[in-house]
Amino acid sequence: MEYSEAKAELISFWGVIGTAWGINKTMSQIYAILLVSDRSLSIEEIMRELNISRGNASMNIRNLMGWGLAFKEVRPGERKEYFSGEKDLWAMARKVASERRKREIEPLLSKLEDLQDLDSLETAESEEFSKMVLELHELIGTFDKALQKFIGTNNKLAIKSFQKILSLT
Repeated sequence: MEYSEAKAELISFWGVIGTAWGINKTMSQIYAILLVSDRSLSIEEIMRELNISRGNASMNIRNLMGWGLAFKEVRPGERKEYFSGEKDLWAMARKVASERRKREIEPLLSKLEDLQDLDSLETAESEEFSKMVLELHELIGTFDKALQKFIGTNNKLAIKSFQKILSLT
């Protein structure tokens, strides 16, 4: 497979897989372009690569910068802005996990806490509901604690330990 074909396939696939991570397709594809580039790129280069508008490129680059996955570079004497992507894949994974935690896990835990406050448990149905909400809260809370550990770690040894835990069968 030629480099240009492989690059195009990776960018396309990253766009598809990114949607499963809660990132829109174009934002994911821009990140993939920045990830595999050996230099920072101008917005015009990104627009050409994906055949997208300036507004679409700008909005998605701003979102990537908000997630901590893209960085702006200003070169002395040039009016253009250049962008690079987070190259440390573990850092990228932690940043995506952190954003998803804020958007999904925290609201879910909050809602489950609210639902635990039933006025009374008068029926078998309401007791079962209360039991399941409590169990869901405990399960998601346990997952959240593990996720927070992963997000908070920057140590290569800790990451290796996390990999070991995941490989247990």
